[in-house]
Amino acid sequence: MLNPAGDVALQQRNLIYASTGLMLIIIVPVLILIVLFAWRYRKGNRDATYDPKFDHSTSLELVIWSAPLLIIIALGALTWSSTHLLDPFRPLDRVAAGKPIDKKQVPMLVQVVAMDWKWLFIYPEQGIATVNELVLPVDRQVRFDITSTNMMNSFYAPTLAGMVYAMPGMRSTLHAVLNKPGEFEGFSANYSGAGFSDMRFKLRGVDAAGFARFVSDAKASGRSLSTPAYLQLERPSEKVPAIRFAAFQPGLFDKVYNRCVRPGTPCMSDVMMRDQRAGGGDPHDMRVGSGMPQGRDTAEPPRGTKPKGALFKDADEIAPAPNVTKERKPGAPGSTQPDSPRNRDMSFLLPTVPGIARTARG
Repeated sequence: MLNPAGDVALQQRNLIYASTGLMLIIIVPVLILIVLFAWRYRKGNRDATYDPKFDHSTSLELVIWSAPLLIIIALGALTWSSTHLLDPFRPLDRVAAGKPIDKKQVPMLVQVVAMDWKWLFIYPEQGIATVNELVLPVDRQVRFDITSTNMMNSFYAPTLAGMVYAMPGMRSTLHAVLNKPGEFEGFSANYSGAGFSDMRFKLRGVDAAGFARFVSDAKASGRSLSTPAYLQLERPSEKVPAIRFAAFQPGLFDKVYNRCVRPGTPCMSDVMMRDQRAGGGDPHDMRVGSGMPQGRDTAEPPRGTKPKGALFKDADEIAPAPNVTKERKPGAPGSTQPDSPRNRDMSFLLPTVPGIARTARG
C-alpha cells in the first residue's frame, strides 16, 4: 500500500501521508508539552509559578481551539475533494502524474467474480478467463465490474487501487491503472469462511507485447468455462492454483450477477420485470409507484402513487394472506454444504393478476 504500482494507489498513499502530517501538527506539540510541563512544574522546581486561582486565559483558549479547528477544516476539504476524485465508479483523468488519459481509448474491461474461496477474472474483450491470476497491461486504464457468487467479499489489490466490496446480486465498479511491470498480490479483505486466508491472486503488470502473449497462452490452454465447468468451479475449494480458460460461456458475468447460471433458474432482472408488470406499471417506467402491487379495488393503481399501507387501514380492510413458504424438508444441510440445492427449498408465488398465469419457483 505504501509502495504503489498504480496511480490510484499512489494518490491514496499521498492522501494517507497528508492526513497523518496534518494530525501530527497537533499530536507532536502535545506530546512535547506533556514532558515539558511535567518537568517545569515538578514538585522540586521552586522557580515555577504556582497560581491556585487560575481558571481562564483567552490567549490559551484561542490556541487550544483554533489550531484543531483549522486542521479539521483542512482534513475536511482534503477528504471531500479526494472522495470525489478517487471515486471508484469515476473514470480516470490521468494514467500517471503529468500523463493525461487518452480520451479516444476506452477502458479495458475485466469482470471479477468472488467465489468460495478463489477469484474468477473474465476478459470479455479478449474472450478468455482466469482463476487467481490477474494480468494487466501497464499504463492502460482498466474498469473492473465486481460481483460475488455466495457471500459478501472484498476485492483488494493494495498496490493497484482501493478496496471494493463484492456482493451477491450486486455489481460494483472500480477504475484503476497499473504503471509498473512486475508481480504483485491481491486478496480478499473481508472474512468469508474457512478458506478466506488463502483467497489470494497474483497481479502481474506487463507491457503490450507481454499481454498479447498472455492472451495467446490462455487461448492455447484448450480449457473452456462452460456452464457445467463453472458450476463445478463455483463449489467451495481452497488453495486453488492459477487456471486459464480459452473461452467461457457468453454472458457468464451477467448470469452470475443475476444469479441464474444454473439452468432453469430465473434471472433477477426477469423476476423484477415480471413483478413490475404484475404491479400494473410500465416495465420501462422507473418512476416511484410505477411497479407497485395492484390495489384491492382497482385493476391498476394510479401512476406515481402508492397503495394505502396496512397501518392506515381499518381492521376489516385487512384480509389475511396465505403463507407461500414451502415447509422445509428435514435434514437440510445448512452451512455444511452451502452449494446444496436443498438450502434453497422455498417457493415464490405471484399474486393472481388478470391476464398473467400464476406460476411458482421452487
